[in-house]
Amino acid sequence: MVQEETLDVRTITMGINLLECADSDTDVCCRKIYDKITRKAANLVKVGEEISREIGIPIVNKRISITPISLVGGSCCHTTADYVRIARTLDEAAKVVGVNFLGGYSAIVSKGMTRSDELLIRSIPEAMAVTDVVCSSVNVGSTKTGINMDAVRLLGEVVKQTAEATKENDSLGCGKLVVLCNAPDDNPFMAGAFHGVSEDDVIVNVGVSGPGVVHHVLKGIRDASFEVLCETIKRTAFKITRVGQYVAQEASRRLGVPFGIIDLSLAPTPAVGDSVADILCEIGLEHPGAPGTTAALALLNDQVKKGGVMASSYVGGLSGAFIPVSEDQGMIEAVQAGALTLEKLEAMTCVCSVGLDMIAIPGDTPATTISGIIADEAAIGMVNQKTTAVRIIPVVGKKVGDVVEFGGLLGYAPVMPVNGFSCEAFVNRTGRIPAPIHSFKN
Repeated sequence: MVQEETLDVRTITMGINLLECADSDTDVCCRKIYDKITRKAANLVKVGEEISREIGIPIVNKRISITPISLVGGSCCHTTADYVRIARTLDEAAKVVGVNFLGGYSAIVSKGMTRSDELLIRSIPEAMAVTDVVCSSVNVGSTKTGINMDAVRLLGEVVKQTAEATKENDSLGCGKLVVLCNAPDDNPFMAGAFHGVSEDDVIVNVGVSGPGVVHHVLKGIRDASFEVLCETIKRTAFKITRVGQYVAQEASRRLGVPFGIIDLSLAPTPAVGDSVADILCEIGLEHPGAPGTTAALALLNDQVKKGGVMASSYVGGLSGAFIPVSEDQGMIEAVQAGALTLEKLEAMTCVCSVGLDMIAIPGDTPATTISGIIADEAAIGMVNQKTTAVRIIPVVGKKVGDVVEFGGLLGYAPVMPVNGFSCEAFVNRTGRIPAPIHSFKN
C-alpha cells in the first residue's frame, strides 16, 4: 500500500485554543500567541516523524489550527495593520515549531460581521502576501443562519486583492484562502482548518488519505456489480481509517493531549497514482465530467463514510472525497481534455466534501463574478446541510488555456473559463439570504 499505492496519513493537526491570549495591547497579544503555540506544539513534528518511522507509513504534513483570529484580536486590533502583525507572529511561531501550515487566520461571519471580523477580512491580502505558511478562511453561511451576502461581496474583492498582492508568485496567496459554508470546528485540512470554540484547549486531529489504495483494489473488480463495488470501497476505507485511528491515538498519547477526530477524506496529490479522478475512471468513466460523474462520486463518498465510521468512533472534519483540480493529476487531465468544466465541478460538490477547490481562473475575472461563484457554492452547502467551500485563484496575467505551476502538494492547474455573464446587480444587494425552511428545527 505504501510503496505501490501511495498510502499515507495526510496530516496530524494540533488544534490550539488562543482565546486566553486576547489582550488590549497588540504586542502583549502577539507575545502570548507566540508563547502558547511554541510551547504546546514544540514536539508535534518530532512525534509525527517518530510514529511515521515506527509504522512505516508517511505522515505527509504536521499542521496547527488555532482559534479564529478575529475572536482573539478583537480587543487590540483597530486597523488592518494590527491584524497583519498577528499574521506575522503566527508565521514565525509555525516556522519555529516546524509545521507545514497553520490555519485559523479566520472569521466566522455567517450571520453578520463585527468590526473585528471586517478588519481581519480586509487584512487578508496583505497577510497572505507577507506570510508563508499561514492559511486563512472565512465562514459566510450556514444552514441555520443563511448566507451573509455582505461578506460574500467583500470576499470577491478580497480574493482579487489577494491575487494582485501575490501576483509575483502566480497569485498563490489565494491558494491559502478559502471561503466556507457550514465550516466544521475540527477540520484538520488546510486552508479551512481552525480550532472551534467548542473544542478542548489542545487536541490532535488526523486526516487520512489513500485514493491510490482505493484505485488499486478497484482494478481487480472492473466488471463487478454495484453491490461488490460498494462493498470493496467500504472495506478499503475501513482499513485506511484504522491506520489513521492508530496514528491519532499514538500522537495523542505521546503529546499528552486529547484525541479529537479522524477526517476520512480521500485527499489526492499531484503524484501519478494518487488521484480521486482515477477512482472515478476505474468505476467506469472515460474522464471525470462525463455523464454519470455525479452519481459515481456520490457512491464513492458514501462508501468512504460508511467504511470509515466503522473504523473510528470519532469521525469529523469534512470526511469524504476531495476534488481539487490542481492537486489531482486526473482532474487536471479531465480539464485539459475538455471533459470537466466549472459548472460540472459545481454539480459534483453537491454530493462530496469541500467544494470548488484549487481552481485557476483568468486574472481579469470580475470580483462580482467571484462573489457569485462563492454564493452559489454556499447555497449548495446551506440547502444540503453540508460543508462547501470555494478556493479559487484568479491568476493575474493569465488567460484560459494557460497553465499555472504552484509546486508541492498544490500542484499545477490549467486556467479554466468562467461564465462571462454578469451577476453584479445580484451581488450588490445588501443583507443576507435567509436560511432554508428545513433549518427551523427547534
